[in-house]
Amino acid sequence: MKKLPIGVQDYKKIIEGDYVYVDKTKYIYELISSEVPIFLSRPRRFGKSLTISTLYYIFKGEKELFRGTYIYDKWDFKEYPVIKISLLDVVSETENDLKEGLLRIIKKEAKKYNLSLESNHFKYSFDELIITLSEKKGEKVVILVDEYEKPILDNVTNKEKAERYREILRDFYVTIKSKDEYIKFVFMTGITKFTKTGVFSALNNLNDISLNKKYSQMLGYTQEELEYYFKEHIEETAREIGMGKEELIENLKEYYNGFSFDGRRSVYNPFSILRFFEEREFKNYWFESGSPSFLYEYIKGRKVTYEELVKYPVSAMDFTTREIEDANANIFFAQAGYLTFKGVKKIGLREKYILDYPNIEVRNSFSKLILEANYGIEGTEEIENRIYEKIEKGEIKGLIEEIKRIISSIPYNLHRGEERYYHSLIYTIIASAGVNVTAEELTSIGRSDIVIEERGKVYIFEIKIDKGAREGIRQIKEKRYYEKYVGKEIYLIGIKISSKERNIEEYVIEKVGG
Repeated sequence: MKKLPIGVQDYKKIIEGDYVYVDKTKYIYELISSEVPIFLSRPRRFGKSLTISTLYYIFKGEKELFRGTYIYDKWDFKEYPVIKISLLDVVSETENDLKEGLLRIIKKEAKKYNLSLESNHFKYSFDELIITLSEKKGEKVVILVDEYEKPILDNVTNKEKAERYREILRDFYVTIKSKDEYIKFVFMTGITKFTKTGVFSALNNLNDISLNKKYSQMLGYTQEELEYYFKEHIEETAREIGMGKEELIENLKEYYNGFSFDGRRSVYNPFSILRFFEEREFKNYWFESGSPSFLYEYIKGRKVTYEELVKYPVSAMDFTTREIEDANANIFFAQAGYLTFKGVKKIGLREKYILDYPNIEVRNSFSKLILEANYGIEGTEEIENRIYEKIEKGEIKGLIEEIKRIISSIPYNLHRGEERYYHSLIYTIIASAGVNVTAEELTSIGRSDIVIEERGKVYIFEIKIDKGAREGIRQIKEKRYYEKYVGKEIYLIGIKISSKERNIEEYVIEKVGG
Protein backbone atom coordinates (compact mmCIF):
# COMPACT_ATOMS: atom_id res chain seq x y z
CA MET A 1 0.00 0.00 0.00
CA LYS A 2 1.45 3.34 -1.04
CA LYS A 3 2.36 5.89 1.62
CA LEU A 4 0.28 9.02 2.25
CA PRO A 5 2.10 12.23 1.15
CA ILE A 6 1.03 14.30 4.16
CA GLY A 7 2.97 17.57 4.01
CA VAL A 8 5.03 16.33 1.03
CA GLN A 9 4.91 18.94 -1.72
CA ASP A 10 7.92 17.88 -3.78
CA TYR A 11 6.88 15.81 -6.80
CA LYS A 12 10.19 13.96 -7.03
CA LYS A 13 10.03 12.92 -3.38
CA ILE A 14 6.46 11.64 -3.86
CA ILE A 15 7.41 9.48 -6.86
CA GLU A 16 10.72 8.17 -5.52
CA GLY A 17 9.31 7.67 -2.03
CA ASP A 18 6.40 5.52 -3.29
CA TYR A 19 3.73 7.90 -2.06
CA VAL A 20 0.22 8.14 -3.54
CA TYR A 21 0.26 10.50 -6.52
CA VAL A 22 -3.05 11.48 -8.09
CA ASP A 23 -2.16 12.06 -11.74
CA LYS A 24 -3.09 15.61 -12.77
CA THR A 25 -0.62 15.82 -15.67
CA LYS A 26 -3.37 15.82 -18.32
CA TYR A 27 -4.34 19.33 -17.15
CA ILE A 28 -0.70 20.37 -16.95
CA TYR A 29 0.02 19.08 -20.46
CA GLU A 30 -2.83 21.15 -21.89
CA LEU A 31 -1.58 24.28 -20.13
CA ILE A 32 2.08 24.04 -21.05
CA SER A 33 1.30 23.06 -24.65
CA SER A 34 -0.47 26.39 -25.11
CA GLU A 35 2.55 28.33 -23.74
CA VAL A 36 0.09 30.99 -22.55
CA PRO A 37 1.02 32.52 -19.15
CA ILE A 38 -1.33 31.01 -16.55
CA PHE A 39 -2.78 32.18 -13.24
CA LEU A 40 -4.74 29.84 -10.93
CA SER A 41 -6.18 30.62 -7.50
CA ARG A 42 -7.20 27.91 -5.03
CA PRO A 43 -7.66 27.71 -1.22
CA ARG A 44 -4.75 26.73 1.02
CA ARG A 45 -3.62 23.10 1.16
CA PHE A 46 -5.22 22.29 -2.17
CA GLY A 47 -2.12 21.15 -4.06
CA LYS A 48 -0.88 24.46 -5.46
CA SER A 49 2.71 23.91 -4.30
CA LEU A 50 2.72 20.33 -5.59
CA THR A 51 1.54 21.63 -8.98
CA ILE A 52 4.42 24.13 -9.02
CA SER A 53 6.83 21.31 -8.15
CA THR A 54 5.42 19.04 -10.87
CA LEU A 55 5.89 21.79 -13.44
CA TYR A 56 9.45 22.31 -12.20
CA TYR A 57 10.48 18.69 -12.89
CA ILE A 58 8.72 18.66 -16.25
CA PHE A 59 10.66 21.71 -17.42
CA LYS A 60 13.89 20.33 -15.92
CA GLY A 61 13.44 17.44 -18.34
CA GLU A 62 13.25 14.64 -15.75
CA LYS A 63 11.13 12.36 -17.91
CA GLU A 64 11.57 9.13 -15.94
CA LEU A 65 9.84 10.70 -12.95
CA PHE A 66 6.68 10.77 -15.07
CA ARG A 67 6.62 7.16 -16.23
CA GLY A 68 3.04 5.91 -15.96
CA THR A 69 1.48 9.38 -16.00
CA TYR A 70 -0.60 10.94 -18.78
CA ILE A 71 2.13 13.33 -19.90
CA TYR A 72 4.97 10.76 -20.17
CA ASP A 73 4.75 9.95 -23.88
CA LYS A 74 3.28 13.26 -25.00
CA TRP A 75 5.80 15.92 -23.89
CA ASP A 76 9.35 16.19 -25.22
CA PHE A 77 10.85 16.87 -21.74
CA LYS A 78 13.41 19.31 -23.07
CA GLU A 79 15.28 21.03 -20.24
CA TYR A 80 14.66 24.74 -19.69
CA PRO A 81 16.09 27.14 -17.09
CA VAL A 82 13.49 27.51 -14.34
CA ILE A 83 13.04 30.39 -11.88
CA LYS A 84 11.01 29.16 -8.93
CA ILE A 85 9.60 31.81 -6.58
CA SER A 86 7.65 31.08 -3.39
CA LEU A 87 6.49 33.83 -1.07
CA LEU A 88 5.51 31.37 1.66
CA ASP A 89 8.60 32.09 3.73
CA VAL A 90 8.94 35.81 3.01
CA VAL A 91 8.80 37.91 6.19
CA SER A 92 6.48 40.89 5.78
CA GLU A 93 6.61 42.78 9.05
CA THR A 94 7.92 45.85 7.25
CA GLU A 95 8.30 47.05 3.66
CA ASN A 96 12.06 46.55 3.92
CA ASP A 97 11.51 42.96 5.09
CA LEU A 98 9.42 42.28 2.00
CA LYS A 99 11.91 43.87 -0.40
CA GLU A 100 14.79 42.01 1.26
CA GLY A 101 12.85 38.75 1.04
CA LEU A 102 12.20 39.18 -2.67
CA LEU A 103 15.85 40.02 -3.30
CA ARG A 104 16.98 36.92 -1.38
CA ILE A 105 14.75 34.71 -3.51
CA ILE A 106 16.21 36.11 -6.74
CA LYS A 107 19.80 35.84 -5.46
CA LYS A 108 19.17 32.24 -4.40
CA GLU A 109 17.78 31.35 -7.83
CA ALA A 110 20.80 32.98 -9.49
CA LYS A 111 23.17 31.00 -7.28
CA LYS A 112 21.60 27.71 -8.45
CA TYR A 113 22.85 28.57 -11.95
CA ASN A 114 26.20 29.97 -10.77
CA LEU A 115 25.19 33.49 -11.75
CA SER A 116 26.40 36.60 -9.99
CA LEU A 117 23.96 39.51 -10.22
CA GLU A 118 25.15 43.11 -10.17
CA SER A 119 21.93 44.67 -8.87
CA ASN A 120 20.88 44.63 -5.20
CA HIS A 121 17.44 46.02 -5.96
CA PHE A 122 14.55 43.53 -5.65
CA LYS A 123 13.05 44.47 -9.04
CA TYR A 124 16.16 45.13 -11.11
CA SER A 125 17.80 41.92 -9.92
CA PHE A 126 14.77 40.01 -11.20
CA ASP A 127 15.11 41.73 -14.57
CA GLU A 128 18.80 40.86 -14.63
CA LEU A 129 18.24 37.22 -13.66
CA ILE A 130 15.73 36.57 -16.45
CA ILE A 131 17.92 38.11 -19.17
CA THR A 132 21.23 36.67 -17.96
CA LEU A 133 19.84 33.18 -17.36
CA SER A 134 18.19 33.02 -20.77
CA GLU A 135 21.33 34.21 -22.54
CA LYS A 136 23.60 31.85 -20.62
CA LYS A 137 21.46 28.77 -21.28
CA GLY A 138 20.45 29.75 -24.81
CA GLU A 139 16.84 29.00 -23.96
CA LYS A 140 13.82 30.92 -22.84
CA VAL A 141 13.10 30.88 -19.11
CA VAL A 142 10.21 29.23 -17.22
CA ILE A 143 8.87 31.19 -14.23
CA LEU A 144 6.86 29.51 -11.47
CA VAL A 145 5.38 31.63 -8.67
CA ASP A 146 3.73 30.13 -5.58
CA GLU A 147 1.51 32.08 -3.13
CA TYR A 148 2.08 35.32 -5.05
CA GLU A 149 0.03 37.47 -2.63
CA LYS A 150 0.93 36.05 0.78
CA PRO A 151 2.39 39.34 2.15
CA ILE A 152 -0.93 41.04 1.29
CA LEU A 153 -3.02 38.30 2.92
CA ASP A 154 -0.82 38.45 6.03
CA ASN A 155 -1.94 42.07 6.38
CA VAL A 156 -5.49 41.86 5.04
CA THR A 157 -6.95 43.53 8.15
CA ASN A 158 -4.55 46.48 7.70
CA LYS A 159 -5.77 48.21 4.54
CA GLU A 160 -2.97 50.79 4.35
CA LYS A 161 -0.22 48.21 4.79
CA ALA A 162 -1.82 45.81 2.33
CA GLU A 163 -1.91 48.52 -0.34
CA ARG A 164 1.76 49.44 0.20
CA TYR A 165 2.76 45.79 -0.16
CA ARG A 166 0.63 45.50 -3.26
CA GLU A 167 2.60 48.34 -4.84
CA ILE A 168 5.89 46.58 -4.07
CA LEU A 169 4.66 43.31 -5.56
CA ARG A 170 3.28 45.15 -8.59
CA ASP A 171 6.75 46.60 -9.24
CA PHE A 172 8.28 43.14 -8.80
CA TYR A 173 5.91 41.15 -11.00
CA VAL A 174 5.76 43.67 -13.86
CA THR A 175 9.16 42.26 -14.85
CA ILE A 176 7.40 39.12 -16.06
CA LYS A 177 5.46 41.16 -18.61
CA SER A 178 8.30 43.39 -19.70
CA LYS A 179 10.71 40.48 -20.30
CA ASP A 180 8.25 38.38 -22.32
CA GLU A 181 10.74 37.80 -25.15
CA TYR A 182 12.97 35.83 -22.73
CA ILE A 183 10.17 33.71 -21.22
CA LYS A 184 8.92 30.27 -22.32
CA PHE A 185 6.09 29.74 -19.81
CA VAL A 186 4.68 31.35 -16.65
CA PHE A 187 2.54 29.72 -13.98
CA MET A 188 1.43 31.75 -10.97
CA THR A 189 -0.77 30.67 -8.12
CA GLY A 190 -2.22 31.97 -4.87
CA ILE A 191 -5.36 31.95 -2.76
CA THR A 192 -7.06 35.07 -4.10
CA LYS A 193 -7.85 36.21 -7.62
CA PHE A 194 -6.29 39.42 -8.78
CA THR A 195 -8.05 42.59 -9.85
CA LYS A 196 -7.34 44.44 -13.05
CA THR A 197 -6.00 47.40 -11.07
CA GLY A 198 -4.02 45.44 -8.47
CA VAL A 199 -0.76 43.49 -8.48
CA PHE A 200 -1.29 42.36 -12.06
CA SER A 201 -2.39 45.62 -13.62
CA ALA A 202 0.56 45.40 -15.99
CA LEU A 203 0.22 41.63 -16.52
CA ASN A 204 -2.73 41.68 -18.86
CA ASN A 205 -1.32 38.70 -20.78
CA LEU A 206 -2.01 36.26 -17.92
CA ASN A 207 -4.80 33.75 -18.57
CA ASP A 208 -6.79 33.38 -15.33
CA ILE A 209 -8.18 29.82 -15.25
CA SER A 210 -9.45 30.01 -11.65
CA LEU A 211 -13.12 29.77 -12.66
CA ASN A 212 -12.59 28.01 -15.98
CA LYS A 213 -14.90 24.97 -16.12
CA LYS A 214 -12.24 22.99 -17.99
CA TYR A 215 -9.86 23.21 -15.01
CA SER A 216 -12.37 23.08 -12.15
CA GLN A 217 -11.07 19.67 -11.01
CA MET A 218 -7.38 20.25 -11.72
CA LEU A 219 -6.66 20.57 -7.99
CA GLY A 220 -8.37 18.48 -5.33
CA TYR A 221 -9.50 14.85 -5.65
CA THR A 222 -12.55 13.86 -7.70
CA GLN A 223 -14.82 11.03 -6.51
CA GLU A 224 -13.32 8.72 -9.14
CA GLU A 225 -9.76 9.64 -8.13
CA LEU A 226 -10.51 9.03 -4.48
CA GLU A 227 -11.91 5.56 -5.09
CA TYR A 228 -9.16 4.60 -7.57
CA TYR A 229 -5.97 5.93 -5.98
CA PHE A 230 -7.01 5.27 -2.36
CA LYS A 231 -8.75 1.92 -2.92
CA GLU A 232 -6.55 0.02 -0.45
CA HIS A 233 -6.72 2.80 2.13
CA ILE A 234 -10.52 2.83 1.89
CA GLU A 235 -10.78 -0.92 2.33
CA GLU A 236 -8.35 -1.06 5.25
CA THR A 237 -9.94 1.93 7.00
CA ALA A 238 -13.43 0.46 6.59
CA ARG A 239 -12.29 -2.78 8.22
CA GLU A 240 -10.51 -1.00 11.07
CA ILE A 241 -13.41 1.28 12.05
CA GLY A 242 -16.07 -1.37 11.47
CA MET A 243 -17.89 0.41 8.68
CA GLY A 244 -18.99 -0.87 5.29
CA LYS A 245 -16.97 0.39 2.31
CA GLU A 246 -19.95 2.15 0.69
CA GLU A 247 -20.99 3.71 3.99
CA LEU A 248 -17.44 4.98 4.52
CA ILE A 249 -17.39 6.54 1.03
CA GLU A 250 -20.72 8.27 1.68
CA ASN A 251 -19.46 9.67 4.98
CA LEU A 252 -16.24 10.87 3.33
CA LYS A 253 -18.35 12.63 0.72
CA GLU A 254 -20.44 14.47 3.34
CA TYR A 255 -17.44 15.44 5.45
CA TYR A 256 -14.73 16.36 2.94
CA ASN A 257 -16.19 16.68 -0.60
CA GLY A 258 -18.19 19.61 -1.92
CA PHE A 259 -15.54 22.13 -2.98
CA SER A 260 -16.59 23.43 -6.39
CA PHE A 261 -14.94 25.99 -8.63
CA ASP A 262 -17.53 25.97 -11.40
CA GLY A 263 -20.80 25.32 -9.52
CA ARG A 264 -21.23 21.99 -11.29
CA ARG A 265 -18.48 19.55 -10.36
CA SER A 266 -16.92 19.07 -6.95
CA VAL A 267 -13.67 17.83 -5.44
CA TYR A 268 -12.36 16.68 -2.08
CA ASN A 269 -9.90 18.71 -0.08
CA PRO A 270 -6.64 16.70 -0.41
CA PHE A 271 -5.31 17.60 3.03
CA SER A 272 -8.41 16.35 4.86
CA ILE A 273 -8.45 13.09 2.91
CA LEU A 274 -4.79 12.35 3.57
CA ARG A 275 -5.13 13.16 7.27
CA PHE A 276 -8.30 11.07 7.53
CA PHE A 277 -6.62 7.97 6.13
CA GLU A 278 -3.68 8.60 8.45
CA GLU A 279 -5.78 8.92 11.63
CA ARG A 280 -8.88 7.01 10.48
CA GLU A 281 -11.19 9.29 12.38
CA PHE A 282 -13.66 11.94 11.18
CA LYS A 283 -12.21 15.27 12.31
CA ASN A 284 -12.01 18.82 10.98
CA TYR A 285 -8.46 18.50 9.66
CA TRP A 286 -8.29 21.23 7.00
CA PHE A 287 -10.13 23.96 8.89
CA GLU A 288 -8.19 23.46 12.11
CA SER A 289 -4.85 23.50 10.27
CA GLY A 290 -5.43 27.12 9.24
CA SER A 291 -5.53 30.41 11.14
CA PRO A 292 -8.75 30.52 13.21
CA SER A 293 -7.43 33.43 15.30
CA PHE A 294 -7.25 35.60 12.18
CA LEU A 295 -10.69 34.41 11.06
CA TYR A 296 -12.09 35.17 14.50
CA GLU A 297 -10.99 38.80 14.27
CA TYR A 298 -12.23 39.10 10.67
CA ILE A 299 -15.70 37.75 11.55
CA LYS A 300 -15.93 39.81 14.72
CA GLY A 301 -14.85 43.01 12.97
CA ARG A 302 -17.39 42.61 10.18
CA LYS A 303 -20.24 41.03 12.19
CA VAL A 304 -20.44 38.21 9.66
CA THR A 305 -23.56 36.00 9.73
CA TYR A 306 -24.37 32.89 7.75
CA GLU A 307 -27.40 34.58 6.21
CA GLU A 308 -25.33 37.45 4.84
CA LEU A 309 -22.68 35.09 3.45
CA VAL A 310 -25.05 33.03 1.34
CA LYS A 311 -27.90 35.48 0.71
CA TYR A 312 -26.92 36.66 -2.77
CA PRO A 313 -25.46 34.73 -5.73
CA VAL A 314 -22.16 36.12 -7.02
CA SER A 315 -20.70 36.48 -10.48
CA ALA A 316 -17.17 35.90 -11.74
CA MET A 317 -16.81 39.69 -11.99
CA ASP A 318 -17.40 40.05 -8.24
CA PHE A 319 -14.05 38.36 -7.62
CA THR A 320 -12.05 40.96 -9.51
CA THR A 321 -13.76 44.29 -8.86
CA ARG A 322 -12.24 44.93 -5.41
CA GLU A 323 -8.97 44.18 -3.70
CA ILE A 324 -9.24 41.39 -1.15
CA GLU A 325 -9.14 43.66 1.93
CA ASP A 326 -12.08 45.65 0.51
CA ALA A 327 -14.05 42.70 -0.83
CA ASN A 328 -17.37 41.64 0.63
CA ALA A 329 -17.01 38.91 3.25
CA ASN A 330 -18.67 36.30 1.02
CA ILE A 331 -16.12 36.94 -1.74
CA PHE A 332 -13.21 36.69 0.70
CA PHE A 333 -14.47 33.44 2.25
CA ALA A 334 -15.27 31.92 -1.16
CA GLN A 335 -11.68 32.48 -2.28
CA ALA A 336 -10.30 31.19 1.00
CA GLY A 337 -12.37 27.99 0.65
CA TYR A 338 -14.76 28.47 3.57
CA LEU A 339 -17.59 28.98 1.08
CA THR A 340 -17.90 27.31 -2.29
CA PHE A 341 -20.11 27.28 -5.39
CA LYS A 342 -23.14 25.10 -4.73
CA GLY A 343 -24.86 25.73 -8.02
CA VAL A 344 -25.24 28.06 -10.98
CA LYS A 345 -28.09 30.50 -11.48
CA LYS A 346 -28.75 31.93 -14.94
CA ILE A 347 -29.69 35.61 -15.05
CA GLY A 348 -30.18 36.46 -18.70
CA LEU A 349 -26.97 35.52 -20.48
CA ARG A 350 -24.92 35.78 -17.30
CA GLU A 351 -24.15 33.06 -14.78
CA LYS A 352 -24.15 33.62 -11.05
CA TYR A 353 -22.89 31.22 -8.42
CA ILE A 354 -24.87 30.15 -5.34
CA LEU A 355 -22.62 30.15 -2.26
CA ASP A 356 -22.68 27.84 0.75
CA TYR A 357 -20.37 25.82 2.98
CA PRO A 358 -18.72 22.97 1.04
CA ASN A 359 -19.20 20.17 3.58
CA ILE A 360 -19.73 19.14 7.21
CA GLU A 361 -16.10 19.82 8.18
CA VAL A 362 -16.19 23.47 7.18
CA ARG A 363 -19.82 24.04 8.22
CA ASN A 364 -19.14 22.67 11.70
CA SER A 365 -15.93 24.59 12.39
CA PHE A 366 -17.00 27.84 10.75
CA SER A 367 -20.33 27.84 12.60
CA LYS A 368 -18.58 27.47 15.96
CA LEU A 369 -16.31 30.35 15.02
CA ILE A 370 -19.31 32.55 14.13
CA LEU A 371 -21.01 31.69 17.44
CA GLU A 372 -17.91 32.78 19.34
CA ALA A 373 -16.94 35.85 17.31
CA ASN A 374 -20.33 37.22 16.30
CA TYR A 375 -22.69 36.22 19.10
CA GLY A 376 -20.29 36.16 22.05
CA ILE A 377 -21.13 32.53 22.82
CA GLU A 378 -18.49 30.59 24.72
CA GLY A 379 -18.12 26.85 25.27
CA THR A 380 -18.90 25.85 21.68
CA GLU A 381 -17.43 22.37 22.18
CA GLU A 382 -20.00 21.71 24.90
CA ILE A 383 -22.74 23.15 22.69
CA GLU A 384 -21.63 20.88 19.84
CA ASN A 385 -21.85 17.81 22.07
CA ARG A 386 -25.25 18.71 23.52
CA ILE A 387 -26.88 19.58 20.20
CA TYR A 388 -25.45 16.47 18.53
CA GLU A 389 -26.65 14.23 21.37
CA LYS A 390 -30.21 15.58 21.15
CA ILE A 391 -30.34 15.08 17.38
CA GLU A 392 -28.74 11.63 17.56
CA LYS A 393 -31.31 10.49 20.11
CA GLY A 394 -34.19 12.12 18.23
CA GLU A 395 -35.05 14.32 21.23
CA ILE A 396 -36.65 17.20 19.34
CA LYS A 397 -38.08 18.98 22.37
CA GLY A 398 -34.72 18.71 24.11
CA LEU A 399 -33.04 20.11 20.97
CA ILE A 400 -35.32 23.17 20.89
CA GLU A 401 -34.93 23.76 24.62
CA GLU A 402 -31.16 23.62 24.19
CA ILE A 403 -31.38 26.17 21.33
CA LYS A 404 -33.49 28.42 23.59
CA ARG A 405 -30.87 28.17 26.32
CA ILE A 406 -28.10 29.14 23.92
CA ILE A 407 -30.05 32.11 22.50
CA SER A 408 -30.73 33.35 26.02
CA SER A 409 -26.98 33.48 26.66
CA ILE A 410 -26.42 35.99 23.83
CA PRO A 411 -25.94 39.56 25.09
CA TYR A 412 -29.10 41.62 24.60
CA ASN A 413 -27.39 44.30 22.49
CA LEU A 414 -26.21 41.74 19.89
CA HIS A 415 -29.74 40.68 18.94
CA ARG A 416 -31.46 41.91 15.80
CA GLY A 417 -35.19 41.82 15.24
CA GLU A 418 -35.44 40.43 11.71
CA GLU A 419 -36.75 36.95 11.00
CA ARG A 420 -33.66 36.20 8.91
CA TYR A 421 -31.45 36.95 11.90
CA TYR A 422 -33.07 34.09 13.83
CA HIS A 423 -32.97 31.77 10.79
CA SER A 424 -29.23 32.38 10.59
CA LEU A 425 -28.66 32.07 14.34
CA ILE A 426 -30.61 28.82 14.78
CA TYR A 427 -29.02 27.33 11.68
CA THR A 428 -25.55 28.25 12.97
CA ILE A 429 -26.24 26.67 16.37
CA ILE A 430 -27.35 23.41 14.73
CA ALA A 431 -24.54 23.47 12.14
CA SER A 432 -21.97 23.82 14.94
CA ALA A 433 -22.86 20.25 15.99
CA GLY A 434 -21.42 18.79 12.78
CA VAL A 435 -24.71 17.33 11.53
CA ASN A 436 -26.13 17.28 8.00
CA VAL A 437 -28.14 20.51 8.02
CA THR A 438 -29.13 22.84 5.20
CA ALA A 439 -30.76 26.26 5.18
CA GLU A 440 -33.11 27.78 2.65
CA GLU A 441 -33.36 24.43 0.87
CA LEU A 442 -35.11 24.81 -2.46
CA THR A 443 -38.21 22.80 -3.34
CA SER A 444 -40.39 23.12 -6.46
CA ILE A 445 -42.56 25.85 -4.91
CA GLY A 446 -40.56 27.41 -2.10
CA ARG A 447 -37.72 27.32 0.41
CA SER A 448 -37.78 25.59 3.76
CA ASP A 449 -35.96 27.51 6.52
CA ILE A 450 -33.86 24.69 7.99
CA VAL A 451 -33.68 20.96 7.26
CA ILE A 452 -31.74 18.37 9.27
CA GLU A 453 -31.14 14.90 7.83
CA GLU A 454 -29.63 12.53 10.34
CA ARG A 455 -29.85 8.76 10.87
CA GLY A 456 -32.79 8.26 8.54
CA LYS A 457 -34.82 11.05 10.11
CA VAL A 458 -35.69 14.44 8.63
CA TYR A 459 -36.51 17.58 10.64
CA ILE A 460 -38.04 20.50 8.74
CA PHE A 461 -38.09 23.85 10.57
CA GLU A 462 -40.15 26.93 9.74
CA ILE A 463 -39.45 30.00 11.87
CA LYS A 464 -41.84 32.94 12.36
CA ILE A 465 -41.55 36.17 14.36
CA ASP A 466 -44.58 37.11 16.45
CA LYS A 467 -46.73 34.59 14.59
CA GLY A 468 -48.01 31.33 16.05
CA ALA A 469 -45.87 28.22 15.69
CA ARG A 470 -48.86 26.61 13.93
CA GLU A 471 -48.35 29.13 11.12
CA GLY A 472 -44.98 27.55 10.47
CA ILE A 473 -46.49 24.05 10.29
CA ARG A 474 -49.21 25.34 7.95
CA GLN A 475 -46.61 26.79 5.58
CA ILE A 476 -44.56 23.57 5.49
CA LYS A 477 -47.69 21.63 4.56
CA GLU A 478 -48.97 24.20 2.09
CA LYS A 479 -45.63 24.38 0.29
CA ARG A 480 -45.14 20.60 0.64
CA TYR A 481 -41.53 20.98 1.81
CA TYR A 482 -41.63 17.39 3.07
CA GLU A 483 -42.50 15.66 -0.21
CA LYS A 484 -38.92 15.10 -1.35
CA TYR A 485 -38.31 13.08 1.83
CA VAL A 486 -41.29 10.75 1.53
CA GLY A 487 -40.36 7.29 2.81
CA LYS A 488 -38.32 8.65 5.70
CA GLU A 489 -39.34 9.52 9.23
CA ILE A 490 -40.24 13.22 8.92
CA TYR A 491 -40.87 15.80 11.62
CA LEU A 492 -42.37 19.22 10.92
CA ILE A 493 -41.36 21.89 13.42
CA GLY A 494 -43.00 25.31 13.64
CA ILE A 495 -41.22 27.88 15.80
CA LYS A 496 -42.50 31.24 17.03
CA ILE A 497 -39.91 33.86 17.98
CA SER A 498 -41.01 36.64 20.33
CA SER A 499 -39.50 39.94 19.22
CA LYS A 500 -40.06 41.26 22.74
CA GLU A 501 -38.38 38.36 24.54
CA ARG A 502 -35.86 37.82 21.72
CA ASN A 503 -36.13 34.07 21.97
CA ILE A 504 -38.29 31.07 21.09
CA GLU A 505 -41.72 31.58 22.67
CA GLU A 506 -43.48 28.46 21.45
CA TYR A 507 -43.03 25.53 19.12
CA VAL A 508 -45.13 22.77 17.58
CA ILE A 509 -43.87 19.36 16.41
CA GLU A 510 -45.77 17.07 14.03
CA LYS A 511 -44.64 13.71 12.67
CA VAL A 512 -45.48 12.63 9.12
CA GLY A 513 -44.51 9.48 7.22
CA GLY A 514 -41.97 6.93 8.47
